[in-house]
Amino acid sequence: MPKHEFSVDMTCEGCAEAVSRVLNKLGGVQFSVDLPSKKVCIDSEHSVDTLLATLNKTGKAVSYVGPK
Repeated sequence: MPKHEFSVDMTCEGCAEAVSRVLNKLGGVQFSVDLPSKKVCIDSEHSVDTLLATLNKTGKAVSYVGPK
């Protein structure tokens, strides 16, 4: 499964939970959230555009870092 890294402007545990919530709703993903470095690594067959759109639902600033 392709692995992608995203930068997400998370400032607290609630932000990290919001990211987890939207990714779990999407399904078909395995992910890890690194709150201190504001990074989310996602293993998924979904396109980068789909993953970006999903992460944007949190209302946080999101950018694609690249393949991991």
